[in-house]
Amino acid sequence: MRIAVSVDNNDGLDSVVSPHFGRCPHYALVDVTGQEITGVSVMDNPYYDRHEPGQVPALIHSYGVNVMLTGGMGGRAIMFFQQFGIEGVTGAYGTVRQAVERYLAGQLKGAAPCHESREHGHGDIPAAGEYEKDDLGRLREEAEMLRRQLDEVTGRLNRLTSEDRG
Repeated sequence: MRIAVSVDNNDGLDSVVSPHFGRCPHYALVDVTGQEITGVSVMDNPYYDRHEPGQVPALIHSYGVNVMLTGGMGGRAIMFFQQFGIEGVTGAYGTVRQAVERYLAGQLKGAAPCHESREHGHGDIPAAGEYEKDDLGRLREEAEMLRRQLDEVTGRLNRLTSEDRG
């Protein structure tokens, strides 16, 4: 199986997962056999500055990817990945290694349109390229995603702390 992960830097398995699949500078391609990571490479996103709907899913498909892990993506992207037979998975964060391990453990699954995609009032599918033209909106979306991730981690930390005391 091959898993693609949207990433903000080029540090292999230690690359940081990007909150948005289309506007990330790189993609990590992770080869997995069973539950074991057998290889990783990082490629530049040739559409980083701007892309048309469907370009990035087609690129990812051309690399034989089965699963796309990312922080978030819009409804239209989810639809394109489905058409290519690629499982889209949102909500990924941390490093590539951590996100892939969570996916393989069944802790990370499913795809939901990002907040900004829904906010545009186009249901699950934004107008072509609309969400990518607004840098301020993109940063707000990333900040909201980080807030949700922080809340999740804080909740887990509080549960662990309570278990240690109890």
